[in-house]
Amino acid sequence: MNREAMFEATMMRVEHKYPMNRRQAELFLKKAMPHLKKDVYPEYDLHNIYYDTPDNALIINCLGHPQYKEKLRLRTYGEPDEQTPCFLEIKKKFKTTGVKRRIAVSEQEASAYMNEHQPLEDHSQIAREIDYLVKRGNLAQKMFIAYHRKAFSGIEERDLRITFDTDICYRLDHLSLHKTGEEKMITNEEDVLMEIKVSDRYPLWLTEILTELKLYRQTFSKYGTIYSELESRRRCETTAVPVCRNRPAFHPVYEKKENMTCLTQS
Repeated sequence: MNREAMFEATMMRVEHKYPMNRRQAELFLKKAMPHLKKDVYPEYDLHNIYYDTPDNALIINCLGHPQYKEKLRLRTYGEPDEQTPCFLEIKKKFKTTGVKRRIAVSEQEASAYMNEHQPLEDHSQIAREIDYLVKRGNLAQKMFIAYHRKAFSGIEERDLRITFDTDICYRLDHLSLHKTGEEKMITNEEDVLMEIKVSDRYPLWLTEILTELKLYRQTFSKYGTIYSELESRRRCETTAVPVCRNRPAFHPVYEKKENMTCLTQS
């Protein structure tokens, strides 16, 4: 599926996440569907590789909620093949404003660039920013994260997009954009992560539904959540703290709300 036309865009938006269960998601959609329509691409999988420094400085810095932070990931929509566009994406944040910038690359080019230090074919400003971050931090592959997404957009509000992520899983070994069957789940079959993306304010009908269903905004970081849980487990194993034996499953990692600017360049 060719998604380049869909994802080559420039947009200003806020992104808010709402963890919930499937029943809550069904109730939300039942009430919201008079105002929504299926997105251009209504259902697909997202595969991501996150990059970090040898000592995981990027994610550790992000989890500390600094005024400035940045991340780098490679993303594809669906199981990639030779024709599937991939997106090498840098996310920056200063205080409450975030900037997301990405370039389209092939899977082979991204692998050669990140793993074999081959130069990118793209020489744009965005590519230079990515290259600076990669070389400055000696970035390398750290984690594969995948999930299934359903997407809707507003009928009247053109800037409104609502997505539902399920089946979030990760893998630390043999990293590529392809699933191997060795992934570990961080959610169960009842967990749903709803994300509302809008350029400015929520429409009144959306606010009313969220209030009625008692759905509350929580910024959930998939990469941060997995990293934090793995570190907690490592410390438990190292220190042999008895209480760690009964640790619950993954918890959301909360971040301050932010505005997100998305700048995409082919």
